[in-house]
Amino acid sequence: MGRFDDKVAFITGAARGQGRSHAVALAEEGADIIAIDTTKKVDSIPYSLATADDLDETVRLVERTGRRIVARDADVRDSQALAAAVDAGVDRFGRLDIVLANAGIFGHGPSLEMTDEAWQDTIDINLTGVWKTLKASVPHIIDAGRGGAVVITSSVAGVQANANTAHYASSKAGLIMLMKVMAKELAPHNIRVNTVHPTAVATDMILHESLYRLFAPDVENPTRADFEAAAQDLNALPVVALQPEDVTDQVLHLVSDTGRYITGSMQMVEAGTDL
Repeated sequence: MGRFDDKVAFITGAARGQGRSHAVALAEEGADIIAIDTTKKVDSIPYSLATADDLDETVRLVERTGRRIVARDADVRDSQALAAAVDAGVDRFGRLDIVLANAGIFGHGPSLEMTDEAWQDTIDINLTGVWKTLKASVPHIIDAGRGGAVVITSSVAGVQANANTAHYASSKAGLIMLMKVMAKELAPHNIRVNTVHPTAVATDMILHESLYRLFAPDVENPTRADFEAAAQDLNALPVVALQPEDVTDQVLHLVSDTGRYITGSMQMVEAGTDL
């Protein structure tokens, strides 16, 4: 038996990285999955978003566990697409118990040189997109009357200031208060809401040349090795970047019965970034 036998989880940003890790781990413990990601291009960020092949791979990995998955190409900025994806999953599986609002983007640049587009894209996806995600999904949990759990992916950047991250940090800090308000509003329905705050995680959002150059500006063609050498003091513990599974472990605790009395809290997974 798994911790999540016969439960259903809705996960945004599920095509790769943390979202895929969450989806596969939940499926391995008995959950069926509703997964979305977008293949749209966001010009204001310095790396490519997920592809249809990425989402197909998440589907393959979930189905390999023996569990079921409904996957859709949907943008968290699109309320109708979100609702359609969630409704399709609930129609197939008959319920919804867990929501992981994980989708997000990351760019960087000095605050006063940042383009309007870069600011707006980040706020729209990282903050407003989470609100739209909850609005599309949580009513299904309320209507069922069984309770449930929501985890929002914030960041250590939401609680600790770093240069060149005004849009990202603002979006992630905003998620903290969204979480706390929703935790109060949903507590009477026995629905718990928490945030998880990782330090850098080794995903496509971090592992690209633009970020390497931010940390190693004097290197002509910086590599991941240059980034890791320059960022070795980023965390107090001797790790530059976590693996997605490190965050998944904390998420699964928060949505499981062992976390049944945890709500309105900020779960730090920061390897001592703020020490």
